[in-house]
Amino acid sequence: MSKPVVINEAWCKGCVLCVDFCPTQVLEMQEGKAVAARPDDCIGCMQCELHCPDLAIKVYKEFVTRKKKAAVAEGGS
Repeated sequence: MSKPVVINEAWCKGCVLCVDFCPTQVLEMQEGKAVAARPDDCIGCMQCELHCPDLAIKVYKEFVTRKKKAAVAEGGS
């Protein structure tokens, strides 16, 4: 797995709820579908997944946790 947020484009109907609820603006709309434009900014809050009425979004919290642990090991926050 290489991304914390995966969007099933076939299921996305472009309702924009995920984009509106994302506190770190990871998601944006492109050609009427949601895309993870800035996946490195994902904090794993799952707001996009929880608010998607079509179940088109999956947030892999374990990826976000690994990313945070790596940042701490490197001296980041």
